[in-house]
Parts: sequence; C-alpha cells; structure tokens
Amino acid sequence: MTGLERLRTPLTWLYAPGDRPGVVHKALYSGADIVIVDLEDAVAPHRKAYALDATVDLLADAHPVPVHVRVHTPLVIPTLAPLPGLCGLRVPKVTHATDIHRIAGLAPGLPLYPLLENALAVEHAYVIATAHPDVRGIALGEADLRADLGVRDDSGLDWPRSRVVVAARAAALPPPAQSVHPDIGDLDSLAAGCARGRAMGFLGRAAIHPRQLPVIEQAYLPTPQEVDAAREVVAAAETGLGALALPDGRFVDAAVVEGAHRVLALASRTA
Repeated sequence: MTGLERLRTPLTWLYAPGDRPGVVHKALYSGADIVIVDLEDAVAPHRKAYALDATVDLLADAHPVPVHVRVHTPLVIPTLAPLPGLCGLRVPKVTHATDIHRIAGLAPGLPLYPLLENALAVEHAYVIATAHPDVRGIALGEADLRADLGVRDDSGLDWPRSRVVVAARAAALPPPAQSVHPDIGDLDSLAAGCARGRAMGFLGRAAIHPRQLPVIEQAYLPTPQEVDAAREVVAAAETGLGALALPDGRFVDAAVVEGAHRVLALASRTA
C-alpha cells in the first residue's frame, strides 16, 4: 500500500474497466476519492489477459488517488500485490472466512474489501468482516445478490443492506458504501437512492460514471443544519457537566457526542 491514501473520509468509489486504459486514466482525475480498476464483470473473457497487463503497467507507479483492483480470480493476486500503485483489493463473491484467509495469504498486509454477493455471504457478513486484520471494509454486490435472491423490488434488499451495515459496525469497520446505481442517466433516482442509503447507515457509494460522483458526494455530506447541531453537541460536551439536555430537547451522552464528532469530521473530509 502506498502513502497516497487521502486523509479524508472517502465517499465516492469509481469503477473503470481494466481493459480501457484511457478510461482508467480519466477516472484518476475525475474527482473520485478511490478508483477501482475492474478486472471482473466490466471486462469480457477474451480481454482479461490484456486488462491484467494494462493494470500491471498502471500500477507500476503511484497515482494522485488510491487505486484498488476488483480481481476476477485469486490467480492474479501474486502479480498485482507487490505493485507500488496498488492500495487495496476488491474481492468478489466472498462467502466465508476461508476465502479471506486464502486471499490474505497471497497479499499479506494489503487492504481487502470483500464483496458479499449471495445469500450465504450475507448470512456470514460478520464472520467475513472479522476474518482477518487486512479486511478494511465490506460491501454488497447487489446485482448478483438480487439475482441470487430472486428479488423483484428494491425493498427486497432492505434486510441484506441493514445486515451489512450492522456487521461492519460490529466489526469496527467503516460504514459500507452503497452498491452502484446502474442507470447513469437518471441522477434523480441516484440522489433518492443515496438519501435512502444514508438513512440506513451507509456512507458513500460506488459509481460507474464520473457524472454520478457529485450527486453521491452531495447526498452524503452533512447539511449545514446538521453541522450546526453537531457543533452544539460538541460544545455542550466540553463543559464537562456529564449528560445533559440541549434546548431543542436532544439528550447529550457519550454516544451522541461520538456521532457529532463523526458529522464534523465528514463535513471537513479530514478523517
């Protein structure tokens, strides 16, 4: 892992197909917090070898933003792991802790981000999240999960979404990012989906086009009213008087203060 990880809370993860180096280059300067070079679903089978070669060339150097790779097979990990430009691995179709142990053995010390894409993975969410110290976050792969569950309406994914949020928190990992919104032309639906995701406890979202990035960031940044309320809580806590009620009726205890600090950190994007 390089020293280029940004000292701010990431809200946007932009996927770029590994067999299109020009698109990857544009992604690096798109404003995304993290760029994910995709060797899996975005690359046709006959282009996998070329995509890997292009990604190896890309990762020979560090870049302005952290670069992760979503691998299509563990066989490529020994090739990628030593490269100075690689900051993390996105591991698809993880179903159990043994999957993580195998990957961690191939890339010691490299941050791992398992993707939970079927019912068994969701059932094992906490086990996967705590499988190894190199696991730095978990997320759903909703397209495959939707197919696996036979879900026909978006509300059918509410329980798996809550499950992964709870598992991440229980494992002391950052809140998960939402899965991608596949319709790059419908930014209103994207914004509405982000608002719902934020209410459920997600933080940020993966994207498949740069035009989605500002919508995601805006949806997940705290409002001025939320920032003012957080500052009031922090100021009250600094009096050292213990638990107390603010004029608007909010009760201030340790958990509320911790939440207020998270809001302020997110507002400044410095933690």
